Amino acid sequence: MAADAPGPGDGVSLPPLVDHHCHGVLRREPDPGTFAALLTESDRPAAAGTTFFDTQTGFAVRRWCPPLLDLPAHCPPDRYLARRAELGPDETRRRLLGATGIGAYLLDTGLPGDLTGPDETAAAGGGTGHEIVRLETLAERVAAATHDAEEFLHALESAVRDAARTAVAFKSVAAYRHGLALDPRPPAPAALHGAARRWRAGAATRVTDPVLLRHLVQLAVATGRPLQLHTGFGDPDLRLHDADPALFTDFVRATADTGTDLVLLHCYPYHRQAAYLASVFPHVYADFGLTLTHTGTRATAVLAEFLELAPFGKLLFSTDAYGLPELYTVGSALFRTALASVLGDWTASGDWSAADARRVGAMLAADNARRVYGLPGG
Repeated sequence: MAADAPGPGDGVSLPPLVDHHCHGVLRREPDPGTFAALLTESDRPAAAGTTFFDTQTGFAVRRWCPPLLDLPAHCPPDRYLARRAELGPDETRRRLLGATGIGAYLLDTGLPGDLTGPDETAAAGGGTGHEIVRLETLAERVAAATHDAEEFLHALESAVRDAARTAVAFKSVAAYRHGLALDPRPPAPAALHGAARRWRAGAATRVTDPVLLRHLVQLAVATGRPLQLHTGFGDPDLRLHDADPALFTDFVRATADTGTDLVLLHCYPYHRQAAYLASVFPHVYADFGLTLTHTGTRATAVLAEFLELAPFGKLLFSTDAYGLPELYTVGSALFRTALASVLGDWTASGDWSAADARRVGAMLAADNARRVYGLPGG
């Protein structure tokens, strides 16, 4: 979509959005149960007698997506899903992504499943695609291809360096695997080799040892590529209190002079802690993706809370869309409407000038991400 072109929720003139953290969508047509399950961060079924359509995300999908498939807004879920199946996954994806106003997709390729990749996702939306490499997935892939701890550690360093040549960023889900209260020091060689030997000798395939997780984030920081970190809410594999970005303060402080930017993803309900870190550490940025999608009609209030303390050059737009193209549509629509409401109120009150509101809107939508990730036009 061209600059300043209207899209779902368009209430403020913005450049093409940079979705700096997102995921692929299903290539096949999901059945109704799969579709509903992708409206939530839960990996469990809805409670008996309830549905995930009765959530802020579910209502937002029914608000913004049906008109793009030639249906009235707020149509019943069964009617929407029938129309979606009639159009098929390719046409549905083309319509929904094409209406988002997203010009660049920075896609985390670390999730399993038959999902679209960066180029395929971007082609459906008329933008450009870029890869984000998930560190834990990379380590698990390297482990499967090596025979012992020594070979694994050597190959892992090479794999991270190689990935940095083409990826725009790395991502860590250490918040899921252990928590963010990690020792900020690089692990000692003996501890690192011991952790690698124990992991390879065990039955687990996932990296959960805090020593190995520390090593992974240190390897990523050494490349100079931005490092994204999951913080805040997620699926039930997470202990929410361990994902408070304030727990990462020691690591943030230890990396202050490395030249590598840290991007705190999602953040909610710890978005004020993330905003604080972004306000006092030059290399820390915060993201409101996922949060706006799941807060729905309350997205305006939550976006205003992000803007309370964080410098405006330190906040980034994303959708964190996964599985359903609808989540790209909803994420971009809620961002646009929330931004228009917040900046409109502050301009109408005389606290901001219209010129400053336009400038900050462009920063959040695209300019900050282009600068952080070194994208063309930044």
